[in-house]
Amino acid sequence: MSVVQILPRTEEPALPAPRGELVAGVVPAPAHNEPIAEKPSARPVPEPYPFDRSFHAMLARFTNGVSPAALLLAWLDWSFHLAAAPQRRMEITNDILRDTGRFVEAAAHAMSPGQKPWSVIRPVGRDRRFREPQWEAAPFNVLAQAFLLGERWWHDATTGVRGVSRANEAIVEFSVRQMLDMLAPSNFAMTNPEVLEKAFQSGGENFVFGWQNWCGDLMRMLSVEKPAGNDQFVVGRTVAVSPGKVVYRNELMELIQYSPTTAKVRPEPILIVPAWIMKYYILDLSPDNSLVKYLTDQGFTVFAMSWRNPDAGDRDVAFDDYRKLGVMAALDAIDRIVPGRKTHALGYCLGGTLLSIAAATMARDGDDRLGTITLLAAQTDFTEAGELTLFINESQVAFLEDMMWQRGYLDTAQMAGAFALLRSNDLIWSRVSRDYLMGEAAPQNDLMAWNADATRLPYRMHSEYLRKLFLNNDLAEGRYIVEGRSISLSDIHTPMFVVGTLADHVAPWRSVHKLHYQVDADVTFLLTSGGHNAGVVAPPDEPGHSYQVMTKPADAPHVGPDEWLKLAPHAEGSWWPEWTRWLAAKSGEVGKPPSIGFGDVDSLPDAPGDYVRT
Repeated sequence: MSVVQILPRTEEPALPAPRGELVAGVVPAPAHNEPIAEKPSARPVPEPYPFDRSFHAMLARFTNGVSPAALLLAWLDWSFHLAAAPQRRMEITNDILRDTGRFVEAAAHAMSPGQKPWSVIRPVGRDRRFREPQWEAAPFNVLAQAFLLGERWWHDATTGVRGVSRANEAIVEFSVRQMLDMLAPSNFAMTNPEVLEKAFQSGGENFVFGWQNWCGDLMRMLSVEKPAGNDQFVVGRTVAVSPGKVVYRNELMELIQYSPTTAKVRPEPILIVPAWIMKYYILDLSPDNSLVKYLTDQGFTVFAMSWRNPDAGDRDVAFDDYRKLGVMAALDAIDRIVPGRKTHALGYCLGGTLLSIAAATMARDGDDRLGTITLLAAQTDFTEAGELTLFINESQVAFLEDMMWQRGYLDTAQMAGAFALLRSNDLIWSRVSRDYLMGEAAPQNDLMAWNADATRLPYRMHSEYLRKLFLNNDLAEGRYIVEGRSISLSDIHTPMFVVGTLADHVAPWRSVHKLHYQVDADVTFLLTSGGHNAGVVAPPDEPGHSYQVMTKPADAPHVGPDEWLKLAPHAEGSWWPEWTRWLAAKSGEVGKPPSIGFGDVDSLPDAPGDYVRT
């Protein structure tokens, strides 16, 4: 089937307002050359000049899409306020003098018997750079402590300066942290005891293997190939292998209906709405960690949407097109296959944000086809959207828009680079140490292979998403417009199951928890261990998972996130069984499985379809 390009919307030109008398109770329309403010809190965005856009797009090639103006303004904000705070500077100076004295004293006694290896400062949190026992021996322990002291001092120096905006403070602290991470002693062979020990044991062979790993990665990067080892994870053969059929297709998505694995199924189908930032099959990885397979084994009929990877021809695809041609088109198709049944809708990440918009629109319009709503690591309020907000301000968004305007889309490398920076120690520098210095290339797994299977984002859609949701927070503040009228999340009365992940850098769980204050529905909130992806992909047979869960009825008093953390009971294991028990309690009695598709579906491919391979 040929793919039909979505044409840009056209609007009727505004007619000049009549210059007549003021009629009582009627405000005359502005003249045709006067701007109309659609919402009072958002100032109009100036129309860019073509030459300026071209210049910014060229500049973005050298800055990897980061706005130099945003960085400069943040540093000026911090440095000016610090210069105007002599007592704060004195405090910072006293801190470094105190730490230096303690460090010199500890370094002088580093070889003394009984000296504690971490006498001045120790690694905290998830910092795994210095966790091996080799780092407890001098002089490497001294180097590690000197680095950690410097890292803490710079954190204190770049934060807590009165008058600096929170956003600029976060940018300065983040950029300093990135520079310091580059200089960590774990990144250099002569200051890393693990590397030196490996070199001594292998006769330097690790450097040979490391060089080979580096050359291989360089060649793959230049030829735009996927990382080494990804060839063992092939879509449709080793991942995304749950049997099923594409039962509907339009120019933006394919709808997959999965084959039942039980003799009887629940009458209400499940619709999975994935994010279009990545491929849908994160919820259908290998058979042993596939949420799709787990659901069909529990007696549910499962549908999943697979988004088409856009290209330059899709530059004018709008955010609302994903709602209409995605969620709503999928519900229409499901109604034809399972008529008269409500749908359990699940949205993951950005797909959850889209689902919440679709649900609020349906509630406004009296559409009651949703039986329950499940959101996985999905935000509806973007005031505390984690470290991703470092890349989202007016200067940065304008810069990204100019870069996308020239290409027609946001490139996969740009998106992957932004996510990698959020966890640079784990995703960048640990790999430098392991792959290139130790010569030990880590084996790929299905989740890593999926992460490398990135997608592009259309220019118009991504611009609207960044401005309406991130910058203006229209959805949370009641200004989001769908088909000419505003929507409100408070119109949602459908029972909701909301999952946050404890170590999420993309959708922090406290931000996800804010949905409690926005909807008028029973909300079961579950906080699971792990991060944005590993916390969601949590099969019951995999050890190490735990969660907390608590339900707030629609008419019950609200509980803040910190209080919730104290009150919600703990449980060991995966959250999947907890969720399916909740779904089963809101479903009817089991019966005969529905037919696969409607009408003639022989012309459409089997799962996982064609769009996932683009």
